[in-house]
Amino acid sequence: MKQIFGGAIALSMLCSTASHAAGYGIVDLEKIVEQSAYIKQHNAGMQQQIKPQTAKIEALSKELEALQQRAQQGAKLSDAEKKSMTQQYQSKLQELNGLQQKVQGTVESSIQALNRAMDSRIKQAAEQLRKENNLDVVLNKNSALAYDPKYDLTDKMIQKVNAIK
Repeated sequence: MKQIFGGAIALSMLCSTASHAAGYGIVDLEKIVEQSAYIKQHNAGMQQQIKPQTAKIEALSKELEALQQRAQQGAKLSDAEKKSMTQQYQSKLQELNGLQQKVQGTVESSIQALNRAMDSRIKQAAEQLRKENNLDVVLNKNSALAYDPKYDLTDKMIQKVNAIK
C-alpha cells in the first residue's frame, strides 16, 4: 500500500512539474531595432532638425579651408592682412566648434530620449507577447546559447513595437 501511495505521489509530482514547464520565446533585439518604424521616423526627424546646422558646419569648414589656402599662398601679405586673416580664421573656428558642440548635444539628447522610448516600447511589446503566448519569459536571442527556431517571436515583436503609438 505504501508503495502504491508513494508511486502515486511521485507520479503526481512528475505531472505537476511537466505542466509547469517554463514556456519561453526568443527575440532578436538587433533586428527589432533595425526594422523599427519608430526609430526610422525619429532619425528622419532628427536629420531635419539638425540639417540647417550641418549645412552651416559644412560652409564654415569650406571657409576655413579657403582662408588657410589663401594664407599659405599669400607670402606677400602685409602684417595687417595676416593679422586680419588670423582673426577671421579664429573667429570662424570658434563658431564652427560651438556649432559642432551644439549639434552633438542635440544628437546625444535625442538618442537618450529615443533609447528610453524604445526600451519602454520593447518591454511593453515583450509583455504583450508573453501574455498572449502564455510564456514565462521572453529572452533576447543573444542571451540564449541555443534554441529551437519555433520559439523565435522576432517578427511578432517587430509588429507590436511598430504598432505602439
